[in-house]
Amino acid sequence: MVSTDPPYYDNIGYADLSDFFYVWLRRSLKPIYPGLFATLAVPKAEELVATPYRHDSKETAEQFFLEGMKKALHNLAEQAHPAFPVSIYYAFKQSETKEGSTTSTGWETFLEAVIQAGFSIDGTWPLRTERGGRMIGVGTNALASSVVLVCRKRPAQAESISRKDFQRRLRREMPEALEAMIGGLEGASPIAPVDLAQAAIGPGMAIFSQYEAVLNQDGSRMTVHDALILINRAITEYLSPESGSFDNDTQFCAAWFEQYGWKSGPFGEADVLARAKGTSVDGVVEAGVLESGGGKVRLFKWKAYPADWDPTLDERTPVWEALHHMIRRLNEDGESAAGALLARMPEKGESLRQLAYHLYTLCERAGWAEDARAYNELIGAWHAIVTASHEVGHKGEQQGLNI
Repeated sequence: MVSTDPPYYDNIGYADLSDFFYVWLRRSLKPIYPGLFATLAVPKAEELVATPYRHDSKETAEQFFLEGMKKALHNLAEQAHPAFPVSIYYAFKQSETKEGSTTSTGWETFLEAVIQAGFSIDGTWPLRTERGGRMIGVGTNALASSVVLVCRKRPAQAESISRKDFQRRLRREMPEALEAMIGGLEGASPIAPVDLAQAAIGPGMAIFSQYEAVLNQDGSRMTVHDALILINRAITEYLSPESGSFDNDTQFCAAWFEQYGWKSGPFGEADVLARAKGTSVDGVVEAGVLESGGGKVRLFKWKAYPADWDPTLDERTPVWEALHHMIRRLNEDGESAAGALLARMPEKGESLRQLAYHLYTLCERAGWAEDARAYNELIGAWHAIVTASHEVGHKGEQQGLNI
């Protein structure tokens, strides 16, 4: 059984750090272990990290890392017991996320090495492995999570498929996998939005890596980089309000929020967008989530929503409105109060979660940390909120029986 924590591309040069201890150990232990302490400093040439200053260029360093990691992982694939998966920990720095993609050079290179070594990747799961108050984390953008890759040896008779077939499988299988993640399994809490993009790579890479190759239209092999782009696109499409799971008002609000956030924008643009989404600016204003006047429109932030709102008395309740009332209730009164509110609109539960994930993704990409935190906290508390809503429902049923 194999569970390993390999080198992280170019993050840490352990051989360089080891010199600090080596020079002192060598003075006392060289007579006992002359072979281990034959050199004046720690040998560094074979260390499996992509450090450009040890090679001719950054590209040469990356190739050295890829080839060495591929050889090491191939040995793991050959030696691991077929009855058990291999778990490989990899440090993933969230700040490396760019333009909505969870890829980075080190991450892509590492995944490429895992696949070329003969593994298929069954899952990618983020774990909070680092203590926030540790020395390296003070005042720096230091690592917060590690990603565990769950791998199995790919069958020797694995086939190849076309790019179109790969995309078809993503569209067919990713929604179910994502629903399991955001819904939680057997009472477990759902994956937090901050981790969803990384965890959701697993089902997509499971499809990609089970084949000998995914072939582009020109017959070339699809790279991990291109596969990750398609996987992230499938995630975005599933979470998008335009996927068909949301009302027209919510689709308008989400699209407007993506462009303007909580700031004001021109009424003319809002009118065109509202028509395209099958609603009207006046209708969204009537729903109580938008203000319009002076040629400008602006979405209300959740703090501006009325505290005494009751969904059972509201004749126009878009999912957007319900979600931000939930956030207000959670922040001001706690999980029990949020659960009591959910108990009055249980049919909106699935849509509320899906929209929260989508809006978190928008905020994370735009750098709106405070807003992203609100959506992340709602999902983090979702299991407790649902439990509280059931308790409220049961109490209501009992009261009815007593009457």
